[in-house]
Amino acid sequence: MGSKQTITKPQSNRVRLVVASSVMLTFISFWRAAAIVLNDLGSSAFYAGGIAEEAVGKAAPWFILGVMLFSFAVRAVYVESCSMFTRGGVYRIVKEALGGTFAKLSVSALMFDYILTGPISGVSAGQYIVGLLNEVLRLCAAHHWAVKLVLHPSGSARQLPVDGTSAAIAGLITIYFWWQNTKGIEESSDKALKVMKITTVMVVILLTWGIFSAIHVGAHLPPWPTPDNLHFSNDALGFLKHTGFMRSLGLFGVLMAFGHSVLAMSGEESLAQVNREIEHPKLKNLKRAAIVIAIYSFIFTGIGTLLAVMLIPDTVRVPVYRDNLIAGMAMFMVGPLAVRIGFRVFVVIVGFLILGGAVNTAIVGSTGVLMRVAEDGVLSDWFRKPQRKYGTSYRIVNLVAGLQVFTILVTRGNVIMLGEAYAFGVIWSFTFNALAMLVLRWKYKGERGWKVPLNIRIGKTEIPLGLLCVFLVLLTTAIVNLFTKSVATVSGIIFAAAFFVIFSLSERDNKRRHDLTTRQMKEHFQLEHQDNVGREALDIRPGAVVVTMRDSAAPFALKWALTHTNTDDQDLVVLAARMMGAGGPEYVDASEQLFSEHEQMLFTKAVSVAESFGKHISLLVVPAGDIFSALVQTANSLDAAAVVSGLSTKLTAEEQAYHVGQAWEALPEPKRQFTFYVVKPDGESLSFHIGPHAPTIEPHEVQLVHRLWLNIRRAPDMQDLHHSDILAYALTRMATEFARDKQGTLKDLQRCIDESHHRRGLGGSRHEELDEAGPGYAIRAQKTAPRTEEDNVAAAKTK
Repeated sequence: MGSKQTITKPQSNRVRLVVASSVMLTFISFWRAAAIVLNDLGSSAFYAGGIAEEAVGKAAPWFILGVMLFSFAVRAVYVESCSMFTRGGVYRIVKEALGGTFAKLSVSALMFDYILTGPISGVSAGQYIVGLLNEVLRLCAAHHWAVKLVLHPSGSARQLPVDGTSAAIAGLITIYFWWQNTKGIEESSDKALKVMKITTVMVVILLTWGIFSAIHVGAHLPPWPTPDNLHFSNDALGFLKHTGFMRSLGLFGVLMAFGHSVLAMSGEESLAQVNREIEHPKLKNLKRAAIVIAIYSFIFTGIGTLLAVMLIPDTVRVPVYRDNLIAGMAMFMVGPLAVRIGFRVFVVIVGFLILGGAVNTAIVGSTGVLMRVAEDGVLSDWFRKPQRKYGTSYRIVNLVAGLQVFTILVTRGNVIMLGEAYAFGVIWSFTFNALAMLVLRWKYKGERGWKVPLNIRIGKTEIPLGLLCVFLVLLTTAIVNLFTKSVATVSGIIFAAAFFVIFSLSERDNKRRHDLTTRQMKEHFQLEHQDNVGREALDIRPGAVVVTMRDSAAPFALKWALTHTNTDDQDLVVLAARMMGAGGPEYVDASEQLFSEHEQMLFTKAVSVAESFGKHISLLVVPAGDIFSALVQTANSLDAAAVVSGLSTKLTAEEQAYHVGQAWEALPEPKRQFTFYVVKPDGESLSFHIGPHAPTIEPHEVQLVHRLWLNIRRAPDMQDLHHSDILAYALTRMATEFARDKQGTLKDLQRCIDESHHRRGLGGSRHEELDEAGPGYAIRAQKTAPRTEEDNVAAAKTK
């Protein structure tokens, strides 16, 4: 409890509401950042080669390699954009450089990219699974195993319909991740890193075995990427199918082939989105992540596609293995059939993990983009309204997942059609981003942390030659694609135009609504914008209580906190976290802090509840990327003694405390310990001590330490021995034994735990307090009888 002090209230009778501009973020290493991007970018290695060869012929691997080399330059554009004052990916950068209209156009193309990422990844995962099952059915039929199951009445092996079954699998994957995102999927760089570790094992085996096999069988390189070696399919010619324009200009044919291979570098936007969470020094680690991504994707996608064409015979490569090239490559390695099938199973498992993850990335990424658009007032607040039970932006998730399922149904699992359309969104989002960066070179003259290389200075004028070349290549490829990808052009333009119209109409209506909301907020609240959260900003004392509030219809945590807090002695802060979408900015300007109808209801209810108790509260809004990190960072900045939260609808109280404990451990020093309370709707509460704490020691354990002290102190040299010395020695000895024999120490420790639990019963101190329920906290359960509103008011008046 802090000492009393006089607080000067604002002259206005409005309640003070402090809105923070700095976003509460968690930070990750460049390895983890690279893993997150590669989970998206690496998925294209499983299908890009087959799609490109179907379009341009056997010379396709050279164009895939060219695209992977060019991706170094495209990634450099993203690195420069991230080093500037703008954050938030393509949308934010284009808006800063070219204005709102171009920003809406760019985000429409980007949404087309994201919407198609899910279906093409899901269908590709299905293709690998179905391809393996059909291969197993053929082998069983050839060896006369389970004849009744695998043989068709005609005598041939039964085969699953490839496209239809793949579409069904993709639909199930999409529905699964739709539900996970509706509940609020936990974004974890640990999961991405684990997937990439498994994928790396597969890549090392694939390339090592593949190179050995190619040398052993004397495989030849694919034909060189010259105009004479290009053989375009009818679909690849698009609108130029019945013209001789392509054949009259050899360079145009090369550009066409490059355009049909450009989907191999999809996923670059993920780098801009993950940038805000990269740890210090940010720019240095961002460049490291970009290098790791570039090298990994070049080796995996580029070299892998080259080896696939060299090893798989022409007679089966496109007809049979077009949509699962890596699996086909496994079948034509040098070695026993059983080993090759085993490796193919491994390939399918890895492919399912990384492609399934790409489906989730597509939902998360597109939801984040639309949330960023909504934060700018372009998308209606109706989409931002949180799900009542889980608190997620479920309407945006529903929209994205619905469009993805619709795409799967329309294309019926046709990977070629999906890939052709997918390249449209990829190339145009890159083009808009490069154009915006080119404009910002002249529009924004301030210092940059880094620039795309090849800059020529003539007098005081700097010509960004490297950036200009990247833009021209992207623009040329995008224009060529317009004429040669008829399906992509028609579907992409319709999709982008539809989204652009929706954004424009929604922005107009939203502006009118937000103007009204802003006026109402100013009538009831004294809005103050602060760069950072601190006690001085809220004018509160050390040792405050922070209460989280998410749902205006269920403020039971706030009521519980008000019941147990004397605000004359201890300040109470109501915290509302404004969740920022993936790729959101690190810093949100005051002019962009738009209040939704939901937030207005939330703050109004908080004030109403506090007034019913006759108590004063402070209101705080913080933009956040992760709710637990935001909660812990805010508590630490405010020097809070306690944090109160309602029971989550998807996590137990212990799980909530576990995440809070992990977020606390990730804080830099200095950091304050506090108590975390989780309140249930019925009034029961659980308290968790966050931070290092003294363990609960039972009487017989205290007696054991005392007996050891008495016995050891009898030695002549131990007259200065203290009880704490015995504990320190025991802990040091245990740490040494654990380092030497981990399993043995754990086994002995488990035996001790089992014996200790056997001795516990009612009346024991550990029945009420459980040590180490999770990292960095202890738990103590206490039940408080729920009170009526009249009881609360009466209690407040009595105090």
